[in-house]
Amino acid sequence: KQWYQRRVRGIEDFLTDDTKPAVVELKAYFDESFGSFVRIDYGTGHEINFIAFCCCLYKIGHLDESDWLATVFYLFVRYLDLMRKIQLWYKLEPAGSQGVWGLDDYQFLPFIFGSSQLIANPEITPQDFVNPNVVAKHHENFIFLGCIKFINDVKTGPFAEHSNQLWNISAVQTWSKVNSGLIKMYKAEVLAKQPVIQHFVFGSILSFEEQKVVLPSSTFSLHPLKTV
Repeated sequence: KQWYQRRVRGIEDFLTDDTKPAVVELKAYFDESFGSFVRIDYGTGHEINFIAFCCCLYKIGHLDESDWLATVFYLFVRYLDLMRKIQLWYKLEPAGSQGVWGLDDYQFLPFIFGSSQLIANPEITPQDFVNPNVVAKHHENFIFLGCIKFINDVKTGPFAEHSNQLWNISAVQTWSKVNSGLIKMYKAEVLAKQPVIQHFVFGSILSFEEQKVVLPSSTFSLHPLKTV
Protein backbone atom coordinates (compact mmCIF):
# COMPACT_ATOMS: atom_id res chain seq x y z
CA LYS A 1 0.00 0.00 0.00
CA GLN A 2 2.85 2.41 0.80
CA TRP A 3 4.53 1.65 -2.54
CA TYR A 4 1.23 2.20 -4.36
CA GLN A 5 0.62 5.54 -2.65
CA ARG A 6 4.13 6.82 -3.42
CA ARG A 7 3.82 5.81 -7.09
CA VAL A 8 0.38 7.41 -7.56
CA ARG A 9 1.40 10.60 -5.80
CA GLY A 10 4.24 11.25 -8.24
CA ILE A 11 2.57 10.60 -11.62
CA GLU A 12 2.05 14.30 -12.42
CA ASP A 13 5.80 14.91 -12.17
CA PHE A 14 6.41 12.68 -15.18
CA LEU A 15 3.86 14.32 -17.47
CA THR A 16 5.06 16.75 -20.12
CA ASP A 17 3.21 19.94 -21.01
CA ASP A 18 1.40 18.36 -23.97
CA THR A 19 -0.03 15.58 -21.78
CA LYS A 20 -1.08 17.61 -18.74
CA PRO A 21 -4.48 18.65 -20.20
CA ALA A 22 -5.31 14.93 -20.27
CA VAL A 23 -3.96 14.24 -16.78
CA VAL A 24 -7.31 13.14 -15.31
CA GLU A 25 -7.84 10.37 -17.84
CA LEU A 26 -4.17 9.38 -18.09
CA LYS A 27 -3.95 9.10 -14.32
CA ALA A 28 -7.10 6.95 -14.15
CA TYR A 29 -5.57 4.30 -16.43
CA PHE A 30 -2.05 4.57 -15.01
CA ASP A 31 -3.22 4.19 -11.41
CA GLU A 32 -5.07 0.96 -12.24
CA SER A 33 -2.12 -0.56 -14.11
CA PHE A 34 -0.26 -1.95 -11.11
CA GLY A 35 -2.81 -4.07 -9.30
CA SER A 36 -5.06 -3.47 -6.32
CA PHE A 37 -3.49 -2.51 -2.98
CA VAL A 38 -6.86 -3.32 -1.34
CA ARG A 39 -7.19 -6.89 -2.66
CA ILE A 40 -3.40 -7.31 -3.10
CA ASP A 41 -3.93 -8.83 -6.54
CA TYR A 42 -3.06 -8.25 -10.18
CA GLY A 43 -4.38 -9.58 -13.47
CA THR A 44 -5.34 -8.88 -17.06
CA GLY A 45 -7.77 -6.16 -15.99
CA HIS A 46 -4.84 -4.16 -14.65
CA GLU A 47 -2.70 -5.01 -17.66
CA ILE A 48 -5.33 -3.60 -20.03
CA ASN A 49 -5.28 -0.31 -18.15
CA PHE A 50 -1.59 0.11 -18.92
CA ILE A 51 -2.31 -0.50 -22.61
CA ALA A 52 -5.14 2.04 -22.37
CA PHE A 53 -2.65 4.51 -20.87
CA CYS A 54 -0.31 3.94 -23.83
CA CYS A 55 -3.21 4.21 -26.28
CA CYS A 56 -4.17 7.58 -24.79
CA LEU A 57 -0.64 8.85 -25.42
CA TYR A 58 -1.17 8.05 -29.11
CA LYS A 59 -4.65 9.52 -29.21
CA ILE A 60 -3.51 12.88 -27.85
CA GLY A 61 -0.54 12.97 -30.23
CA HIS A 62 2.23 12.48 -27.66
CA LEU A 63 3.29 9.29 -29.48
CA ASP A 64 2.98 8.43 -33.18
CA GLU A 65 3.63 5.57 -35.61
CA SER A 66 7.39 5.93 -35.23
CA ASP A 67 6.98 4.88 -31.58
CA TRP A 68 5.20 1.56 -32.23
CA LEU A 69 8.21 -0.68 -31.73
CA ALA A 70 9.49 1.26 -28.74
CA THR A 71 6.06 1.10 -27.10
CA VAL A 72 6.17 -2.70 -27.11
CA PHE A 73 9.86 -3.50 -26.85
CA TYR A 74 10.83 -0.78 -24.40
CA LEU A 75 7.83 0.66 -22.57
CA PHE A 76 5.69 -2.47 -22.27
CA VAL A 77 8.67 -4.76 -21.61
CA ARG A 78 9.85 -2.45 -18.81
CA TYR A 79 6.33 -2.51 -17.37
CA LEU A 80 6.25 -6.30 -17.63
CA ASP A 81 9.58 -6.65 -15.81
CA LEU A 82 8.41 -4.31 -13.05
CA MET A 83 5.16 -6.20 -12.55
CA ARG A 84 6.99 -9.52 -12.29
CA LYS A 85 9.13 -8.08 -9.49
CA ILE A 86 6.06 -6.70 -7.73
CA GLN A 87 4.22 -10.02 -8.10
CA LEU A 88 7.06 -11.88 -6.43
CA TRP A 89 7.98 -9.30 -3.79
CA TYR A 90 4.46 -8.59 -2.55
CA LYS A 91 3.05 -12.06 -3.29
CA LEU A 92 0.19 -10.63 -5.35
CA GLU A 93 -2.77 -12.91 -5.87
CA PRO A 94 -3.79 -13.56 -9.49
CA ALA A 95 -6.93 -11.52 -10.22
CA GLY A 96 -9.44 -13.73 -11.97
CA SER A 97 -6.98 -16.55 -12.65
CA GLN A 98 -8.41 -19.63 -14.35
CA GLY A 99 -5.70 -21.78 -12.84
CA VAL A 100 -4.26 -24.51 -15.00
CA TRP A 101 -6.83 -23.74 -17.74
CA GLY A 102 -5.74 -20.12 -18.04
CA LEU A 103 -3.03 -18.89 -20.37
CA ASP A 104 -1.13 -17.30 -17.49
CA ASP A 105 -1.98 -16.31 -13.92
CA TYR A 106 -1.24 -12.62 -14.47
CA GLN A 107 -0.55 -11.63 -18.07
CA PHE A 108 -1.99 -12.14 -21.55
CA LEU A 109 -0.81 -9.39 -23.89
CA PRO A 110 2.91 -10.33 -23.86
CA PHE A 111 1.93 -13.64 -25.46
CA ILE A 112 0.19 -11.74 -28.28
CA PHE A 113 3.10 -9.35 -28.74
CA GLY A 114 5.58 -12.18 -28.37
CA SER A 115 3.95 -14.46 -30.92
CA SER A 116 3.78 -11.61 -33.47
CA GLN A 117 7.49 -10.99 -32.88
CA LEU A 118 8.23 -14.61 -33.83
CA ILE A 119 6.09 -14.77 -36.99
CA ALA A 120 9.00 -13.97 -39.29
CA ASN A 121 11.53 -16.02 -37.33
CA PRO A 122 12.50 -19.18 -39.28
CA GLU A 123 14.52 -20.78 -36.48
CA ILE A 124 12.08 -20.90 -33.56
CA THR A 125 8.76 -22.73 -34.00
CA PRO A 126 5.82 -22.96 -31.59
CA GLN A 127 6.97 -26.48 -30.74
CA ASP A 128 10.27 -25.08 -29.47
CA PHE A 129 8.97 -22.97 -26.58
CA VAL A 130 8.43 -26.07 -24.43
CA ASN A 131 12.11 -26.91 -24.87
CA PRO A 132 14.03 -25.55 -21.83
CA ASN A 133 17.23 -25.23 -23.85
CA VAL A 134 15.59 -22.99 -26.45
CA VAL A 135 14.00 -20.87 -23.72
CA ALA A 136 17.30 -20.52 -21.85
CA LYS A 137 19.10 -19.41 -25.02
CA HIS A 138 16.57 -16.94 -26.40
CA HIS A 139 14.41 -15.65 -23.52
CA GLU A 140 16.20 -12.29 -23.34
CA ASN A 141 15.50 -11.52 -27.00
CA PHE A 142 11.92 -12.74 -27.42
CA ILE A 143 8.97 -11.69 -25.29
CA PHE A 144 7.10 -14.99 -25.66
CA LEU A 145 10.06 -17.03 -24.49
CA GLY A 146 10.61 -14.59 -21.63
CA CYS A 147 7.07 -15.36 -20.49
CA ILE A 148 7.75 -19.08 -20.62
CA LYS A 149 10.95 -18.69 -18.60
CA PHE A 150 9.11 -16.74 -15.90
CA ILE A 151 6.45 -19.45 -15.71
CA ASN A 152 9.11 -22.15 -15.47
CA ASP A 153 10.83 -20.20 -12.68
CA VAL A 154 7.75 -19.74 -10.50
CA LYS A 155 5.90 -23.01 -11.11
CA THR A 156 6.88 -26.58 -10.43
CA GLY A 157 5.95 -29.86 -12.04
CA PRO A 158 5.50 -30.87 -15.68
CA PHE A 159 4.78 -27.94 -18.01
CA ALA A 160 1.82 -29.78 -19.54
CA GLU A 161 0.17 -29.93 -16.11
CA HIS A 162 0.69 -26.41 -14.72
CA SER A 163 0.28 -24.64 -18.11
CA ASN A 164 -2.04 -26.85 -20.10
CA GLN A 165 -3.28 -24.12 -22.44
CA LEU A 166 0.24 -23.14 -23.45
CA TRP A 167 1.14 -26.80 -23.88
CA ASN A 168 -1.74 -27.16 -26.31
CA ILE A 169 -0.65 -24.02 -28.15
CA SER A 170 2.78 -25.55 -28.74
CA ALA A 171 1.11 -28.00 -31.12
CA VAL A 172 0.04 -25.21 -33.48
CA GLN A 173 2.09 -25.26 -36.67
CA THR A 174 2.92 -21.57 -37.21
CA TRP A 175 3.33 -18.42 -35.15
CA SER A 176 0.84 -16.57 -37.33
CA LYS A 177 -1.84 -19.08 -36.35
CA VAL A 178 -0.78 -18.84 -32.71
CA ASN A 179 -1.03 -15.06 -32.90
CA SER A 180 -4.45 -14.95 -34.55
CA GLY A 181 -5.74 -17.56 -32.11
CA LEU A 182 -4.48 -15.61 -29.10
CA ILE A 183 -6.14 -12.43 -30.35
CA LYS A 184 -9.46 -14.27 -30.63
CA MET A 185 -8.91 -15.77 -27.19
CA TYR A 186 -8.11 -12.34 -25.73
CA LYS A 187 -11.33 -10.89 -27.11
CA ALA A 188 -13.35 -13.78 -25.69
CA GLU A 189 -11.60 -14.36 -22.36
CA VAL A 190 -10.64 -10.80 -21.41
CA LEU A 191 -12.47 -8.08 -23.35
CA ALA A 192 -15.78 -9.93 -23.35
CA LYS A 193 -15.65 -10.96 -19.69
CA GLN A 194 -17.87 -8.85 -17.46
CA PRO A 195 -15.73 -9.31 -14.29
CA VAL A 196 -12.80 -7.76 -16.18
CA ILE A 197 -14.39 -5.04 -18.29
CA GLN A 198 -16.80 -3.83 -15.58
CA HIS A 199 -13.92 -1.95 -13.95
CA PHE A 200 -12.71 -0.30 -17.16
CA VAL A 201 -13.44 3.42 -17.42
CA PHE A 202 -14.20 5.47 -20.53
CA GLY A 203 -13.76 9.17 -21.13
CA SER A 204 -13.22 11.75 -23.85
CA ILE A 205 -9.99 10.11 -25.10
CA LEU A 206 -11.15 6.49 -25.07
CA SER A 207 -14.84 6.89 -25.72
CA PHE A 208 -17.51 4.24 -25.23
CA GLU A 209 -18.84 5.14 -28.67
CA GLU A 210 -17.84 2.71 -31.42
CA GLN A 211 -15.42 4.14 -33.96
CA LYS A 212 -14.17 2.99 -37.33
CA VAL A 213 -10.50 2.03 -37.28
CA VAL A 214 -8.45 2.62 -40.43
CA LEU A 215 -5.14 0.75 -40.35
CA PRO A 216 -2.14 2.33 -42.09
CA SER A 217 -1.10 0.81 -45.38
CA SER A 218 2.54 0.50 -44.34
CA THR A 219 3.73 -2.67 -42.65
CA PHE A 220 6.65 -3.39 -40.40
CA SER A 221 8.28 -6.42 -38.78
CA LEU A 222 8.94 -6.97 -35.10
CA HIS A 223 12.57 -7.55 -34.22
CA PRO A 224 14.35 -9.20 -31.29
CA LEU A 225 14.52 -7.10 -28.15
CA LYS A 226 18.23 -6.52 -28.51
CA THR A 227 17.71 -4.49 -31.69
CA VAL A 228 15.71 -1.77 -29.94
